[in-house]
Amino acid sequence: MLVLDFSNFPVLSTKRLLLRQVTKADANEVFGLRSDSNVMKYIDRPMAKTIDDAINYIQKIENGITNNDYIAWALTLKENNTLIGIISFHRIEKENYRAEIGYILATNFHRKGLMQEAVTAVLDYGFNIMKLHSVEAVINPANDISAKLLEKNGFVREAYFKENYYFNGKFLDSAIYSLLAPAAIKEKAE
Repeated sequence: MLVLDFSNFPVLSTKRLLLRQVTKADANEVFGLRSDSNVMKYIDRPMAKTIDDAINYIQKIENGITNNDYIAWALTLKENNTLIGIISFHRIEKENYRAEIGYILATNFHRKGLMQEAVTAVLDYGFNIMKLHSVEAVINPANDISAKLLEKNGFVREAYFKENYYFNGKFLDSAIYSLLAPAAIKEKAE
């Protein structure tokens, strides 16, 4: 079984980004992200209505890290410590060496390649440090940009579930993408 220890929080770095721990000091930025209808368009979760919603979300992240069940990073530009997005491994299945990746980015930072940098760093951490065997992503099938990002990183769409998710009074479809650890891909080919 996968053994995780996030007590010494892993700060990650890319060419332009610093991925650090999300803290309560980020509440305004988290609220800005989770209350923005453009950012939340394909994230089938309730939007933040108050700053307390953002604080509760941050507390959920902190609890997950403390319990070694969940890890999320604040995306910040290296020259500015302000949170512009979040990327996480949630729904970690320790017995299966598998985690689900999720991400969110402020609209004014879209289409700059920043999430590509973050995904690369987080997948490297997941496969090489956490020792994950596979990573999945569950997306709204209408989210073409997320699908392209996943495919660019080697993810393969493995499933399409019709109306498997109930949110906001509607049944929604889900697309499931998956990526095996590079070593597992190599072993499969041999």
